[in-house]
Amino acid sequence: MATGIRDKVAILGMGCSRFGERWDDSADDLMVEAFVEALADAGIDKSQIDAAWFGTGIEEQHVGKSSVPLAMALRLQNIPVTRVENYCASGTEAFRGAVYAVASGACDIALAQGVEKLKDTGYGGLPQRSRGTTNDLYWPNASAPGSFAQLASAYRAKHDINPDDLKRAMAHISVKSHDNGSRNPKAHLQKKITMDQVINAPIIAEPLGLFDCCGVSDGSAAAIVTTPEIAKALGKKDLITVKALQLAVSSGSEAGHNSWDGSYFQTTRAAAARAYKEADIDKPRDQVSLFEVHDCFSVTELVTMEDLFISPEGGAIKDIMDGFYDADGKVPCQIDGGLKCFGHPIGASGLRMIYEMYLQMQGRAGERQRQEDPSIGMTHNLGGFPHQNVCSITIVGREGA
Repeated sequence: MATGIRDKVAILGMGCSRFGERWDDSADDLMVEAFVEALADAGIDKSQIDAAWFGTGIEEQHVGKSSVPLAMALRLQNIPVTRVENYCASGTEAFRGAVYAVASGACDIALAQGVEKLKDTGYGGLPQRSRGTTNDLYWPNASAPGSFAQLASAYRAKHDINPDDLKRAMAHISVKSHDNGSRNPKAHLQKKITMDQVINAPIIAEPLGLFDCCGVSDGSAAAIVTTPEIAKALGKKDLITVKALQLAVSSGSEAGHNSWDGSYFQTTRAAAARAYKEADIDKPRDQVSLFEVHDCFSVTELVTMEDLFISPEGGAIKDIMDGFYDADGKVPCQIDGGLKCFGHPIGASGLRMIYEMYLQMQGRAGERQRQEDPSIGMTHNLGGFPHQNVCSITIVGREGA
């Protein structure tokens, strides 16, 4: 019977590039920037890395096919390198591969790295390629803002929410994240905004306005993982270990069956339930210290906090407006600024989320450091659309927590 990976793998070191419009830097430059920090943090030589996993979402736009770009950029000498892609969960998928390799005993030290360079594409959002005549007839075309606006409408209808109340809650999410991002030197956007700015901003897809949507960005993040025993032998103390990794993928029921009402994410609920079981967490609202969730749109964060079983169904608006998820609230969400302030370089985002948890657990987050001694952190990536997506959950924390 499967026993899970709780505390079987420790994070030895992590690194993260500055996210932003990195016009003068290539994807290789961003990978090196994150890797150099991770390697120095791990305190090892590059030759000690046994294998690597490389996450990138739209490789045609920048690095090209295969795993060769990572090996070339970092000068990894003939070790196994695997390229993975799983929508917006690509970075977390690289982390999952490296962690599973160590947990299985296949290697002692493994690298997970993600990168994306999207600003050079010229697209205001994610580059889109049609499947042509193979597109499903019930989904001939869609936009991300339009699809997530439908999520907002379905949520509003199901729970009989006043439109103004939902708009204010979404605005609070955006203001909170920008306030957090203003204290993060690696964030793309580092300016605070006001409720009035958000509420009065141009509408992109009703009810989502300009400040309800995250942008695209350039960035890279990396993690080096090993066993707790090896980490301790290398002199590491106060280890941050992996508690759970879970992935859930849409089966088609949301897109083709009326049992799904469009107001929540089936995959998030499934992955979260399994992750809590793997991490031995039965009261997540009380036991999880910090969250980084996939806030591609403000309504996504709102709905996700219910799908993660933190807020009760229909109750996220109250928690948000009460400041429950603020930086000084009971359970901060997006304490680093989230996708709203970092943008979303697809292959890097999941690892960037874990990077923030890692820093917070070690008390190294600088001006944004959570003072209440965080011990368990959870990250959530969602790739695709509400009706067809990939959801990845990672839980990390202090060893023994």
